[in-house]
Amino acid sequence: MNYRGRLWFAAVLLCAAVLQAQDTEKWEIGPFARPASGNPAISPRPESIFVDPILKKPVHWEVLHTFNPAAIVRDGKVYVLYRAEDDSGAMEIGGHTSRLGLAESTDGISFKRRADPVFYPADDAQQSREWPGGVEDPRIVEAEDGSYVLTYTQWNRKTYSVGIARSSDLTHWAKGGPAFAFAAGGKYAELKYKSAGIVTRIENGRLIAAKINGRYWMYWGEGAIHLATSSDLIHWSPLEDTNGVPIEVLRPRPGRFDSTFPETGPPPVLTSAGIVVLYNGKNAVKDGDPHLGPNAYAAGEALFDRSDPARLLRQTEHPVLKPELAYEKAGQYAAGTTFAEGLVYFHDRWFLYYGCADSVVAVAMAAGR
Repeated sequence: MNYRGRLWFAAVLLCAAVLQAQDTEKWEIGPFARPASGNPAISPRPESIFVDPILKKPVHWEVLHTFNPAAIVRDGKVYVLYRAEDDSGAMEIGGHTSRLGLAESTDGISFKRRADPVFYPADDAQQSREWPGGVEDPRIVEAEDGSYVLTYTQWNRKTYSVGIARSSDLTHWAKGGPAFAFAAGGKYAELKYKSAGIVTRIENGRLIAAKINGRYWMYWGEGAIHLATSSDLIHWSPLEDTNGVPIEVLRPRPGRFDSTFPETGPPPVLTSAGIVVLYNGKNAVKDGDPHLGPNAYAAGEALFDRSDPARLLRQTEHPVLKPELAYEKAGQYAAGTTFAEGLVYFHDRWFLYYGCADSVVAVAMAAGR
């Protein structure tokens, strides 16, 4: 081969390497873009009144804030379960009672809402864990039998845990109690933990709870992200290291958007590239991302091995969604949040639902593939 031929061959190899490198980036879901109109998708509604089963009197259950949503596709529509706060308690974050409302949409952007909440603290076995703080920050998956499994935060203003509930219709729910209640002989009964997303797979345009190595998997936690497994989607056991401590599979990164307090976002998705975990990170006051304000929450993505969910392969260097618009930076949480919790695959596109400044719900979209 002459000199010119060798140059041509080297150029071909370089182009192939570049294309291969570009192809490896396709593991990410996104990029996400906000629709031209329709946001915020869900905002507080002062006129909504609900007779609380504990107080035995009417309350304005979604008067102050509506945020941090879960999402699922059912019967050709997108359903969003959103956290709503009333005007009781102290005027501070976590000082009100939270309940979950239900909204439905035929296009994923414009929503029709139920008049009453569908999930709330009640005179039941979970009252001591959920009153007066309420039920917060849901994530939802569809089980293989067509039922729905909800992970949410139980908050009584003293302690918190991940609660599990199940439903066949999204409106009537059976609470199963804390996810780790029976793990390791009750070892985790007093643990404070939240933010749990069960791994899913795409099937017929819906995200269904996925089994890996014969078990269901759940990424959970804040400050660091951990793992748990289950055989029934209700009872979960944390994965532990040799010292009996829950393993950490994703930690803060200095200088990045997740420089402090990373926590699980919507239910992760099992893809051909691996397990894609969308997660939320809090920017540190010092040594954080200089392009984000201190304490701002932004969303990123991580890729884990599809056969070894504890093995982290890749992370986005920059957030895939960050507070930029007025409604994402002005509200109850003034530092700004784009707190991702709901993800669906709908009409061959991804719809990501997120809480804005702990005050309203918005949506961003990405092309499917």
